[in-house]
Amino acid sequence: MDDLDNDVGVTDEMRTIRDTCRRFATEVLRPAGARLDRLSAEQAIAPGSELWDVLARYKALGFGGGASIAAPDLSPAQHALLHCIVLEELTAGDVGLFVTCALHQMMPTFAASFGRQDLAEFFAARDELGCLAVTEPSHGSDHVAFTEPAYRDPRIKPTLKVRRDGDDYVLDGQKSAWVSCGTIAGSGAVFASFQDSPVGLADGAAFMMPLDLPGISRGKPLEKLGQRALNQGEIFFDNVRVPRRFLIAEGPQAYPMIWEALFTGANVHMGAQLVGVARAAYECARDYARQWVQGGRPIIEHQAVKLRLFGMFQKVEVMRSHVRRMSIAAATAPGGMLPYAKAATVKVYATQTAFEVASEALQMLGGNGLTYEYPVEKLFRDARTSMIEDGENYVLSLMAAARL
Repeated sequence: MDDLDNDVGVTDEMRTIRDTCRRFATEVLRPAGARLDRLSAEQAIAPGSELWDVLARYKALGFGGGASIAAPDLSPAQHALLHCIVLEELTAGDVGLFVTCALHQMMPTFAASFGRQDLAEFFAARDELGCLAVTEPSHGSDHVAFTEPAYRDPRIKPTLKVRRDGDDYVLDGQKSAWVSCGTIAGSGAVFASFQDSPVGLADGAAFMMPLDLPGISRGKPLEKLGQRALNQGEIFFDNVRVPRRFLIAEGPQAYPMIWEALFTGANVHMGAQLVGVARAAYECARDYARQWVQGGRPIIEHQAVKLRLFGMFQKVEVMRSHVRRMSIAAATAPGGMLPYAKAATVKVYATQTAFEVASEALQMLGGNGLTYEYPVEKLFRDARTSMIEDGENYVLSLMAAARL
């Protein structure tokens, strides 16, 4: 049965886009991602790396930032459904490599979502990778947990500080090594808090800015467990003067609202990505079970294996259903934004479930699951990474609980 048969409002155009994404994932993203996974972080982004060829081929598909699609004939609900379909298909190929591709032209899309057409045009002309410069060293989740007391504790100081200087702003400090595309992005959404504010980290300023301004430098690309095709690294700011035109919001009222909007959208987006990872792991296990013979017959004929496969299949179906339902709810909600508690369920449930499915798939392959010969061990590492990526799951759960 076609995996779109249970969705309402699917068009032939959507199916065609789905098929194009599936071919690209199978023929380009998965094999390239496997090869990049075995390189060092520096080799993966070096001139001549396969990464840049993949990015060029992705750009030819014509997606906007975040794999957005210009489809004015679709309703908001259909558009949200199509976006989920696209993300699932592409991340089934390679989630880390997809995130890199999705950050291309992210900045124009991000600027337009805040009604800043001037900045959307500015960044569109630059045709480059973007990044979200969010996390900071030294205080972990304090900087992002906008519902928690520490976020407004004046004793906790920002690592990246901002101050006003006439009509400009000055940034001084750094962002942590977890900024996706941090060492290769040409522009970024940068979040910084005012030092010595009586309301702590909650008093800050958000910018959409080029990252070639004087005083900006980069660290080394990060070596990590999973999603190794996704470059991550530090960004340093040495008294960087930022013109006011790049400001999105500032102050203790607007700044936390920007954080909440950012995390609400990112949580739903992340959930849709991990459906693809879980599906890929399930399909690897299913195909292996059809081929691997033990006890004189393919192991899929053993009842225990059948039950395990059904459990994996069931988890993928349920997570896909929840992700698509919440994505459509977000697209049709007043203001286009879910309550944060609902958005958090998407990220937390999908990443946890993807890890469970990938772990079960690896176990089903036995010793073969531990080898590079099969993609399951990489899917396992990629899924495990997602439970910390874009907000550690327990912290996100606490934040969501504060909104109940």
